Amino acid sequence: MSTLQIKHLFGLRGVSQSDIRTILDTAMDFRQVLERPVKKVPSLRGVTVVNLFFENSTRTRTSFELAEKRLSADTINFTTSNSSVKKGETLLDTLRNIEAMKIDLVVVRHKGTGVPKFLADHSKAIIVNAGDGAHEHPTQALLDMLTIEQHLGSLKNKRIAIIGDIRHSRVARSNLWGLTTMGAHVTLCAPSTLAPRNREFFNSVHFEQDVRKAVHEADAVIALRLQKERMDDSLLPSMREYRNFFGITRDVLEQASPSALIMHPGPINRGVELDSEMADSDQSVILEQVTNGVAVRMAVLFLLSGGRASE
Repeated sequence: MSTLQIKHLFGLRGVSQSDIRTILDTAMDFRQVLERPVKKVPSLRGVTVVNLFFENSTRTRTSFELAEKRLSADTINFTTSNSSVKKGETLLDTLRNIEAMKIDLVVVRHKGTGVPKFLADHSKAIIVNAGDGAHEHPTQALLDMLTIEQHLGSLKNKRIAIIGDIRHSRVARSNLWGLTTMGAHVTLCAPSTLAPRNREFFNSVHFEQDVRKAVHEADAVIALRLQKERMDDSLLPSMREYRNFFGITRDVLEQASPSALIMHPGPINRGVELDSEMADSDQSVILEQVTNGVAVRMAVLFLLSGGRASE
């Protein structure tokens, strides 16, 4: 039997290889549950989970909510549009009021970097980060890793290219930490205006500004969504120019491994980050990523709540 060393999931930086392995293996077990006629298990019966979303996110919120229901947890959905936050209530007061309802676990998404850690410091509840600012989005990276393993086996020595808006992408950060921990070789590719400011990103990865060189012999190519809501308009001349130099097209993919996986965290700006021909091709595993997202979130919720994964 195995449990996690971590008590909360803030991100993947510093998370051990054994913890990541436990989550991925448990997610694979839950992936099989999702293929059954009855897609529900009683693993979290009696556990109350609050989905605390201060940012809009249809995909992530729906995926977490479905994962909770598949585990038979009691679920409460909280959004700022119908809360006292609109009336000026502080984040800490919001947490204390929710915690007074005797909840067990909080899934939080917030535009502020470090909010999940702040909540954990002031709460007895288990905290799961569903995306904080431009920091991390750990469950997205975990589902990406699960998808790659399903198709290509061990992540060790696999070549992964991450293309796009690295500076604003919490997905890129979590994938960087998680993939390198598991032994993969990561190449980041972005326009200079969308490259990360913090040079620590270059310690364990290769950075490339030529997209064809970035995907050369890659086993998987992850195209990132342009974070237009988080960027200054002056960072890119136009969407057309971005597509011409950094978009994933058939010509670009010819430089990658013939069996390279095409991935995207969604939603896709078709014809910008990724051509429709590529998004809908046999190499695309984007919809599998969505399904795996439910399995990964089931695994994270189950393990952090004290569930044990069989070895």
